[in-house]
Amino acid sequence: MALDFHVVGDEIRDTAAPAGPIEKRWDEHRAHMNLVNPANRRKLSVIMVGTGLAGASAAATLGEAGYHVKAFCYQDSPRRAHSIAAQGGINAAKNYRNDGDSIYRLFYDTVKGGDFRARESNVYRLAQVSVNIIDQCVAQGVPFAREYGGLLDNRSFGGVQVSRTFYARGQTGQQLLIGAYQALERQIGLGTVEMNTRHEMLELIMVPDADGTERARGIIVRDMVTGAIETHLADAVVLATGGYGNVFFLSTNAMGSNVTATWRAHRKGAYFANPCYTQIHPTCIPVSGDYQSKLTLMSESLRNDGRIWVPKKAGDDRLASDIPEDERDYYLERIYPAFGNLVPRDIASRAAKYQCDAGKGVGPGGLGVYLDFAEAIERLGRPAVEAKYGNLFDMYARITGEDPYTQPMRIYPAVHYTMGGLWVDYDLQSNLTGLFVAGEANFSDHGANRLGASALMQGLADGYFVLPYTLANYLSHAPYEKVPEDHPRVVEAQQAVEERVQKLLSINGTRTVDSFHKELGQIMWDYCGMERTEEGLIKAIQMIRDLKADFWSNVKVTGEAEELNQTLERANRVGDFFELGELMCIDALNRRESCGGHFRGESQTEDGEALRHDDEFAYVAAWEFADNQPILHKEPLEYEYVEMKARSYK
Repeated sequence: MALDFHVVGDEIRDTAAPAGPIEKRWDEHRAHMNLVNPANRRKLSVIMVGTGLAGASAAATLGEAGYHVKAFCYQDSPRRAHSIAAQGGINAAKNYRNDGDSIYRLFYDTVKGGDFRARESNVYRLAQVSVNIIDQCVAQGVPFAREYGGLLDNRSFGGVQVSRTFYARGQTGQQLLIGAYQALERQIGLGTVEMNTRHEMLELIMVPDADGTERARGIIVRDMVTGAIETHLADAVVLATGGYGNVFFLSTNAMGSNVTATWRAHRKGAYFANPCYTQIHPTCIPVSGDYQSKLTLMSESLRNDGRIWVPKKAGDDRLASDIPEDERDYYLERIYPAFGNLVPRDIASRAAKYQCDAGKGVGPGGLGVYLDFAEAIERLGRPAVEAKYGNLFDMYARITGEDPYTQPMRIYPAVHYTMGGLWVDYDLQSNLTGLFVAGEANFSDHGANRLGASALMQGLADGYFVLPYTLANYLSHAPYEKVPEDHPRVVEAQQAVEERVQKLLSINGTRTVDSFHKELGQIMWDYCGMERTEEGLIKAIQMIRDLKADFWSNVKVTGEAEELNQTLERANRVGDFFELGELMCIDALNRRESCGGHFRGESQTEDGEALRHDDEFAYVAAWEFADNQPILHKEPLEYEYVEMKARSYK
């Protein structure tokens, strides 16, 4: 049935991936890369789209090295990138707790946590450079939590049995982003980085060399204040634009987070890998009404000391304080005794769903479970809990009007992160020459599920320690032939953007952009959310196609093109979300197995755990855009250092 929606293309391989002992691959690879001398760097330019952790750190590092960087973000400041919302921490294999951690242990935990659907070489490199990230950030002044003696503190996160997560209370993303932002601003001041805020990328420019090689040479952007369509050209393009979780409408992502930059690259030929791999975070404040535009994350770090439970009896609507201890089911501790409340996110999310489906959920609609700190407050004392989690508790109280110090928090899973993204090789270069992709915008390091505190690790690893080497290697063959602004490819790209803008403005239908987005999000949540089935996915594909057709004939976009027009911005993004949502469902339909964040109802063990089919699906699904049926290119996954086996946290 899945073949009715796609065709299978040629197998692909990561030809940039090095061989040899895994612990030496990155060092050997770097040692043999080409370099660019400082005088020549000033002649080379790089476009950086996105200035979150990956983009800001890469732009700052490349600027420091002497390249000319043109940076773009749709926010009014890089400090408003969604990276700032990350709460709980960043992983690094420093073994400060002397509890058995190592680079190999972080590598193994990440591969296992991703349900054996990530590349070994990429993950090992991530673990290897993680130790450098902390030193870099401390040198920048990031105020990580410290123990009484002054040493950096650590805590645990889901899917591991060691304490390797460095944190700054519940504001780790904010503090790390400020560190990268300060480095970026220094380069802006020195003139090596040209910052363009309130500019949104709407098209990728591909230009052939004299020898016929197609290269990414620029972008078309819209000035979001004036509405002007601008052309920007360079020797290479980097996309660091985050994930696509807002295809679900309700997610923990910032309202502006979107897929447009990577989707436009996809339409130009860049492969989109594993789009069905989305992460549902188990620790979010439940939906409170249909008026909501986003959901709020409560850090996974809370699961270190908070205990998750539901009433043992279905339909028990008593206050939590009225339910005695022997009538409470601490279900994660019961089902997964080895990891307890610190099982990985995909497992904790499905477990919460099962409890609510069985009628044991708490709060409005029975869509919630308790996260209880009573035992921790009794054991540690309230001041200690306040010191570790105080800002998170304050945030919960402000949003819900409930005091988490005296009654349990109510939490429920919500869309949080996307493991899929543009396909890249070991050098973070897409299949389009000259187009590099960093951070959550690429697919490379997490497999089918991301362990907590690894997003910040990947973003900074890519920006500070990978791209500066691999991009330099690519630019060593530059400068490339200068591209004039009247080049046919540039004019074609600019006209395509202008035509799309005019098309949206000319429809003048009867439905708002948000009404379409909400309906799309509900379809995605119902049929491509925590559990997917063949029947549901086929239904969803048709529903999305029908809704997309209605959108392009009945959406109402007010205002003009040549002005600040947020309705136009949202309509443009939602138009891309329709195409992405359809591909996500096609990818999920094709992958007839359960793995990590992708759970097929037809593929589970007797006790409801994910059941993989390694003989059929041990590959990266890299999708090529086509007007009718997308083309699936498979990249086989081969494991030399980790044994592929059923994932167990019991």
